[in-house]
Amino acid sequence: MSFEDLLKELQGQKDVQEDPSHISLEALFHESFMSKHSSFNSFDAFLEKGNFQVKTREDIKDIPDEFFDRHVARETDFPNWQTMLDTATKEYSGK
Repeated sequence: MSFEDLLKELQGQKDVQEDPSHISLEALFHESFMSKHSSFNSFDAFLEKGNFQVKTREDIKDIPDEFFDRHVARETDFPNWQTMLDTATKEYSGK
């Protein structure tokens, strides 16, 4: 849990984790997921390699699809972002 998440939880502002649209990017793309599907140990390192500034899903939506899909295809074993997101969501839900 990050310091920011802990602070939110202590302040009673923590998001509802059961809703897939509120699952944090860190939770979805945890170290073992990233290591399994890419050469990166973290989602942050993956984003850094592509020079993407992302903190939320909204930030990802602002990236042109073709650029992010190309980065995903080049740096992971997924053909595009949607497949990567769907797989991470399924694995997270299966816990």
